Formats: sequence, structure tokens, C-alpha cells
Amino acid sequence: MKRLFAAGLLVLTGVCAAHAQEAALVPSEQDNAALDFKATSAAKVTLFDSLSTDSLAPLPVNSPSAPDASPLATALAVPLDPADPAEPAPKPKFLYGGRDDYRWQLALGISWIRFRSSIFNASAVGTNTAVAYYLNDWFGVEGTVATGFAPQIYNKEHVKLVFYGGGAKIAWRQKRWEPWLHGIIGGMHEQPQTAMGGRNSLGIQAGGGADYRFNPRFSGRLEADYVRSQFFSQSQNNFQLAASVVIHF
Repeated sequence: MKRLFAAGLLVLTGVCAAHAQEAALVPSEQDNAALDFKATSAAKVTLFDSLSTDSLAPLPVNSPSAPDASPLATALAVPLDPADPAEPAPKPKFLYGGRDDYRWQLALGISWIRFRSSIFNASAVGTNTAVAYYLNDWFGVEGTVATGFAPQIYNKEHVKLVFYGGGAKIAWRQKRWEPWLHGIIGGMHEQPQTAMGGRNSLGIQAGGGADYRFNPRFSGRLEADYVRSQFFSQSQNNFQLAASVVIHF
């Protein structure tokens, strides 16, 4: 009897041990430290299906994932005014030294002529007028008229001299300074009448000067010239100085 009771107790003990071992191998939901996958944010992510045509369709406007398209729609809704055509650049009157300039020059000033001959000598003060037109940035044509008046030195008469002519002019036209040279051929007239011949003669003027530009319209000029004449059947070597104001137009 005692042996039968001990055997039954041993069997019961082994069954309980086996049951406890199976319970330890199966974890319970309460003992799991990891959260349920369905409860995580990863389960709510929608993966992009590159092979699905529905993924290429635009998102609804009311969808929270859709971008705010109101600024783009507003920008596209505003009509764009056509651009105004650019005005053509004005044709330069004359280009030199990186800026526009004028082709015409009018010089108005005073002159001093030293006239020397075998009959009489005179220092005459008068006017000097010159008009020049530039054909390009350095070459022009010029016409000039110069007058001179001296006190009574010959038979108690006033000496009067006039030079007129035309010729060529070359200039180095810079922003401020404009040095130049010219050669003029024309005629001269003198008074008084003398017993040595007529009062008209061939006249040649050669020399140069420099202009200083005050603004696009006005310059100041200093000039020095050699003047040759043929009065009294002789040749005279004369000299002229002039100061002028130059108008550009």
C-alpha cells in the first residue's frame, strides 16, 4: 500500500513539472516588452508602389498629405503683361573718346596780327571767326575769316587787314583737350592803298592750337598761326595769335 501511494505521488510530481516547463516556454502577452506592431506609427506608413498607376495620380486637394497649391494657383491666375519693346538707342551725332559729340564747330574770338612789309609794319587787333565740319573722328574742313585794325601809322591812315580762306583740319579729339592743326589758303586785303601795288593778295595760313572742353556745347581755344601774304609784289611773313570760344552743334 505504501509503495502504491509513493508511485502515485511520483507520477503526479512529474506531471506538474512538465506542465510548468511548457508554460515557461510560451510567453504571455503581458510579459512581452515589445509593443504591438499594429499600435506603432510604422504600421500607418503607406509605402509608395512604383508599379501602381494609382500612385501617379494627384492627391486630392482636401487630403492632408497634399501640398498647399493656393500660392501657385494665385501666381498662375495673375495675367502677365507683355514686356514693352526696348526703345532703339539714339543714333550718335558723332562718336569719339567713348562719348557722343557734334560734327560742327563755330569759333568766335579775338585775334592779334603782326604785319611786316617793306612799306610799313603794323600790329592789328581784330576778330577771328572759324567754322569747321568734321567728316570723321579726326579730319574736317574749315573756313575762316580774320580781321585786324591798327592805329594811324602810315600817312596818318588806319591800317586794316582781312584774311579769308578755307582748308583742312586734323584734330586729336579727346574728352577734355583737343589739340589740332590746320592749313588754310585764300586771300588777304589791306588798307590803305599804297603806290607799290594793289590792296589784295594771296594769303596762306598754317598753324594749330588746342581746345579745352568745358561741357558738350562749349570749349575754349588758343591758336597760333603763320600767315603769308604777297602785297606790293613782295612776300610778307606775318604772325597771328587768337583766343576764341567754340560752340559745338
